[in-house]
Amino acid sequence: MALPIIGVPLGDPAGIGPEIIVKALKSAEVAASARVLVVGDRRVIEDAMNSTGVAFVIREVSTPAEALWEPDVLNLLNLANVDFSVFKKGEVSGMCGRAAYEYIEKTVELAMSGRIDAVATTPINKEALKAGGVDFIGHTEIFASLTGTKDPLTMFEVRGMRVFFLSRHVSLRRACDLVKKDRIIEYAVRCFEALRMLGVTEGTMAVAGLNPHSGEHGLFGTEEVEEVEPAVKELQAMGYRIEGPIGADSVFHLALSGRYNCVLSLYHDQGHIATKTVDFDRTIAVTGGMPILRTSVDHGTAMDIAGKGIARETSMVEAIRLAARYSAQYSKK
Repeated sequence: MALPIIGVPLGDPAGIGPEIIVKALKSAEVAASARVLVVGDRRVIEDAMNSTGVAFVIREVSTPAEALWEPDVLNLLNLANVDFSVFKKGEVSGMCGRAAYEYIEKTVELAMSGRIDAVATTPINKEALKAGGVDFIGHTEIFASLTGTKDPLTMFEVRGMRVFFLSRHVSLRRACDLVKKDRIIEYAVRCFEALRMLGVTEGTMAVAGLNPHSGEHGLFGTEEVEEVEPAVKELQAMGYRIEGPIGADSVFHLALSGRYNCVLSLYHDQGHIATKTVDFDRTIAVTGGMPILRTSVDHGTAMDIAGKGIARETSMVEAIRLAARYSAQYSKK
């Protein structure tokens, strides 16, 4: 059975994306799990190979059907959109922000048309996007627009532990205000659907507590008693396998040991700290609820080390492997 085709947009050309891609493609783990099509710029790839000492024969293609899936071949859909007379590694520029967007746009087009099985993204830079006239703050918003998805879900996965986030980029005070019964119910239902699309239908979801010891029945806060517990009970009555609130100091350990198939974290850092402490390099973001599957490294462009050949490819390898694994059972409905 043929391995899935994973599209990898180059990311910001001035960052470490090109380097971690060429390094990852030399990995035996990637070779055993996926066929990779890179969408980017040939000269940037050649520059990354020079920086890292990694060698490939570059095969330019206009469609995945033209690819040659051989160990020493890098299949590239070359957009040739970087002007090397002004290009500087490690520097934010509008040209690179625009180029990064165009790589994503083309890769999404391939995925939406069914010519590739999933997308594994590399880092982009918010300042560069803005400088390039791209009116999106990041990957999630770009993918939402390009796929016609109203509100994609973000899930982190590391060593089999999956974590969803009730809120993301808001202040901690605002995040506490968002812990409401109706929001938890709506979001949990969407998380269950996102898991189903990934082929995960067994197991129980855990809802993390917000306050120390989940509030100790109202002694240290009332959110659990007034909002979380009623939400969990209503979801259970609806037939969902869910438990909580469970103290945040233990729930992630329990999920990592296999007791729960996922955790609903009640705010951004609660879940981010838990996953990244387990294994920073192997924490992978999965964007759910879209008609296509997307995984991503969870680190930035690291402009300060771009071009030095020292960026670790571990997260890129894991993002490609996870995309390949989930693509086999991914459902668009």
